[in-house]
Formats: sequence, structure tokens, C-alpha cells
Amino acid sequence: MNEKNSLGLNKCFLDLDDPFELFERWFDEAKKNEINDPNALALGTASKDGIPSVRMVLLKGFDKEGFVFYTNLNSQKGNQIKENPNATMCFHWKSLLRQIRIVGVLSQVSADTADKYYNSRGYESRIGAWASKQSSVLKNRNELLDSLEAFRKKYNDQDKVPRPSHWSGFNLKPSSIEFWLDGDNRIHERLKYILNENNEWTKSLLSP
Repeated sequence: MNEKNSLGLNKCFLDLDDPFELFERWFDEAKKNEINDPNALALGTASKDGIPSVRMVLLKGFDKEGFVFYTNLNSQKGNQIKENPNATMCFHWKSLLRQIRIVGVLSQVSADTADKYYNSRGYESRIGAWASKQSSVLKNRNELLDSLEAFRKKYNDQDKVPRPSHWSGFNLKPSSIEFWLDGDNRIHERLKYILNENNEWTKSLLSP
């Protein structure tokens, strides 16, 4: 028989009051087991009119303040976030049969934080941030390739490529975090943490 926690869930849910600690444990397991991009997540945003959009992005950092990813601020997601900062993230780790859903509000990271991450990227990735007008229509592929070459010439010193003002990161500060484990016959196990008005996390079991 599988070991259970105090709520009757699989022991992988542990018995923790802090969802960030549980996220870190599950994320560590994903990094050991997922073949590609264990930090990949589906990011859901919506326009001011409520029209949703979802795409895959990469988690680049997290702490008790939230979950961080980076993007072109003038992209579709960047423009939607300006209009409506409410967003959701979903991690799905098929190898572990686990999923985590996070709901919260996005805010832009500080310039220092964005600079630090940008400068850790490879040269071609930094050039790409300049060359690609993310989500805009291309006349043809050569338009992008020509732009890449032009910025390589402009910033030919690989140690001196400044961060574009239109490129930064966002932090999702969560109001709820749900942990999901696949179960036999679709009887899944779900545990949801919600941040209450006293800024404390409460947790509840959810029906599958």
C-alpha cells in the first residue's frame, strides 16, 4: 500500500503549510525525471476584454514572492499583461504524473533583476532579444535573419550587449497554488493552497 500523508493523500504531498516548499520539492523531482525543460510551464493571460491566450514559457526563478519568467514587453503576452495583470501558470510533468496550477497577479521585475538574468544568457540569445520584434508579422524569414546580422555587427563585443528596454521579466505573485497527482480510474489527488486575508496559506482537499 502506498504511504499517505495526514490528509490521506500520497506521501509526495508531504505535510507542509508552505506551498513554496512543496513546489520546490516537486520541482527538484521534475529536474531529475523530465527529459526536456522541467521548468516549462503554460502561461495563461487575457486581454482587457477577457479574451484568453496561452503559451509555453520557461520558469527562470522563484522564491516566496513568486515565479519569474522573461519576455519581450511588446509581445502579445507583454501587451496583455499591461492591460490585465491577472494570470495563471500550469506545470505538467508527465514523467511524474503531476501537475501544479498557480493563479496570481503579475508585476514587472526590477531593472537590476532583469539585467542580471539578461547578462547570464548566451550571446546569440542576447542578440535575439534585440533582433526579434516578438509577435509582429514578418514579410519573410530573411527579414529576421538580416536583423540578427545587423545587431551582431552593432554589438560585436560579446561582453557589451546592453539589455533592450523592451525586454524584461515578470513575477507572478500567487493567490492560490494547486498540486495534482494522477490517480487510477481518474480518481486524482488534489491539494489547493489559498492565501487568505491575513496573508496566511490555508489548504483544502479538492474532489477530482
